[in-house]
Amino acid sequence: MNHVSRPASAASAVSPASPASRAACGSTRRGVVAAAGAAGLATLLAACGGGDDGNGSGKAKNGDEGAGKGGAEEGELAKAADIPEGGGKVFPDRKVVVTQPAKGEFKAFSAVCTHQGCLVKDVSGGTINCPCHGSRFGIADGSVKGGPAQRPLPGEQVTVRDGALHLG
Repeated sequence: MNHVSRPASAASAVSPASPASRAACGSTRRGVVAAAGAAGLATLLAACGGGDDGNGSGKAKNGDEGAGKGGAEEGELAKAADIPEGGGKVFPDRKVVVTQPAKGEFKAFSAVCTHQGCLVKDVSGGTINCPCHGSRFGIADGSVKGGPAQRPLPGEQVTVRDGALHLG
């Protein structure tokens, strides 16, 4: 019986289960569990972050199709007549919501909820409503009417020219 002598390599000199090899590879049980937890947390945070309004249609809405009949002309956000008195309209592609708290009085706010960055979904019952966690904001001033959000929606500048609404 011939014995072939092979040189000992660094990998074979240390048992795979030895603490020295685990430390060299950085794969202790504690490290693996911590890495898995961090990956799970990152996934959860990404899922809770902002994004689109979730309708997935990919089509422009709310009169933003251009100068066609009923749509806003280029540079316009919408026709003033398209915003209901005592209500409002969300423009998800522009991340803005425009309200008309009283006849002829137009207000604009960021459509990004101050709680966790979701886009608000609609305006009804005198409030701007976020679908993610139920925050509600006042149509006159963007103030918090119901949590969990604790900060008001930031205001945006809106002007009316020739019956059309313009941002800025």
